[in-house]
Amino acid sequence: MLSTKITVGSQPYEITAAVTLCGKDVVVAIGGGQAPHVGAAALALPRMSLKNNGVISATASVLCVTGHKEDVITRDAALRMASKLNTTVLVSVGLHLDNATPEDIKRLQANFERLVDKIETWLIKNRG
Repeated sequence: MLSTKITVGSQPYEITAAVTLCGKDVVVAIGGGQAPHVGAAALALPRMSLKNNGVISATASVLCVTGHKEDVITRDAALRMASKLNTTVLVSVGLHLDNATPEDIKRLQANFERLVDKIETWLIKNRG
C-alpha cells in the first residue's frame, strides 16, 4: 500500500487528507477546521453510465453521523474519484469550525475542492 498526506489552506480553514492506495482501490480520510473528525463516510463503486454509453459513472452509499452535515461533500468526492479513476473509493470527511459563518463555510468548501483536485492529481500519478 502506498500512502500520502495532502494539506491545503491555513488555520482555521486548513484541511488535510490521508490518502492510501489499497491495490487499485482508494481510501481517503479528510479532516479539517478546528476539530477534525469522522462526520460522514461514502463508498463509491464505478459503473457504466445509465445515460451516456461508454462513459464511466459511479454509485455511492453514505453513512452520516447524526447531526453532521458532511454527507453531501463526502458523497460528491467519492463519486467523482470513483468515476474518474474507475475504481472503488472510500472517503470519510469531518470538518468543523465553532460558530461557522456562511463565509467560513464557503472558505472551507473552496479548500475542500482544492484538496480533492490535489488528491486526484496524486492518485493519477501514483496508480499503477
